[in-house]
Formats: sequence, structure tokens, C-alpha cells
Amino acid sequence: MSPVVRRALVWAVAIATTALTARLGVWQLDRAQQKLQWQAAAERQRALPALAWTELGATPQGVAAQVHRAVVLRGQWLPEHTVFLDNRQMNGQPGFFVLTPLRHGSGGAVLVQRGWWPRDVLDRSLVSAPPPPVGEVEVRGRIALGPARLAELGADTPGRLRQNLDVVGFARESRLALVPLLVVQEDPPESAPAVGDGLKRDWLQPATGTAKHHGYAAQWFALCALVVGLTLWFQIIRPWRHRSRPSP
Repeated sequence: MSPVVRRALVWAVAIATTALTARLGVWQLDRAQQKLQWQAAAERQRALPALAWTELGATPQGVAAQVHRAVVLRGQWLPEHTVFLDNRQMNGQPGFFVLTPLRHGSGGAVLVQRGWWPRDVLDRSLVSAPPPPVGEVEVRGRIALGPARLAELGADTPGRLRQNLDVVGFARESRLALVPLLVVQEDPPESAPAVGDGLKRDWLQPATGTAKHHGYAAQWFALCALVVGLTLWFQIIRPWRHRSRPSP
């Protein structure tokens, strides 16, 4: 390979690497900005008045517009349809998310993620969570599209204990007139009566994670600057210095 071709190849690789690393840095900054906007939108949703039964979205588009909105619902639990989602953690401890439908007097129902219950240390398939309260109850919470999904081979498996759950599929399975959304139950304010079901509801709040993206962006920009600096040194500055030296 001639020196001219080799030099052209080095420049081509350097320019391509510089463009790629700079673009990746900008992309990480864009991701950080998107998360900030998403967090601001979620906070605006939470600040809106709480929704009642008649205001819940009945279509995927309607539900998507209500995600993060607060709800206050009254109804009766359907404990025979309770489902436990396995491999869920709270405060670093393994356990189950407890999901139970709440039925309205009109016959409609909504699936509620009532709380978290720890796993039995001897038998992981044994779930001894207490049943929900009997009679009419008031449930406060926020709207989500559905339970968080974990990696799973194959489709959702029916049963009381499962890995994942799809709200629409569960409505067909249980033959309940479920609204196509999930309500994540939260503890009531101090002025209201406690739930008293023994479940924990220390849900993780959505984090923007912008510091991570800013850190990645800094790394990509630093690598970009390093490539530019090395290229200029070895392709321009060093050869020029070598040519500028007086002959012995």
C-alpha cells in the first residue's frame, strides 16, 4: 500500500470515527432531554384531578391519554380472580405483586395492582398473602397501561401464580368486563383510614436517569476529541515537526 493510499485511509477512518462518536454523544443528550420531557408530562398528569369510574378510558387511545392520572374508585374486590406475579422485588426483597379486580356496582371492573407480598423462604410457590377486605372499599391509585413485564419464554401462562399478565388477555380469560388499564393502588393520605391489608406499596417512582445519559455523552465526546487530537498529531503536527528539523 502506497503512503498516499495509507494516509487517505487513515483520514477516512478518523473522519468516520469522529462523526460516529459525536453523533452518539448528541444522541445521549437527546435521550436525556426526552426523559426530562417525559417526567414533566407525568408530573402534569399526576397534578390533574382524580378520575372516577365513569371517566376511565375505554379504548387504548383513551387509556394512553390517562396514564399517570390519579383515580379514586369505590367498589368490591373479586378475590377469586386474584393473580400473583412472581419475581417482583420491593426494597431489594423478592416477592409477588398482588393483582385483584375491583368491581363497580354497574358490573364493570378494573384490575388493581394492590401491593407487594414477600416470597416464602422455604417454598417459592406458596403464597400466603391475606385476602382483600370484604364489602365496598375505596381505592386510591394511579393509572398504568399494565403490569411491568419481565423476560419470559413463550406466551403468558394462566393460573394463580404467573410471570406476566396482559390486561386484555386476562379480561377474556376471566370473562370480566375489565377496563383496558391497570390501577396501581397507593396508600391513602394520613387523614383517611388505612387500607389494612398487610401489603406493601412502596412503589418505585419513575426516575429520569439523565445523569447516566449525560455521563455517556461525556464519554462519547471525550473519545471524539481523542480521535481528533491523535489524528492531528500523527497526520499533521508530527510530520510537520519532523520536516522542520534542521538536517544534521
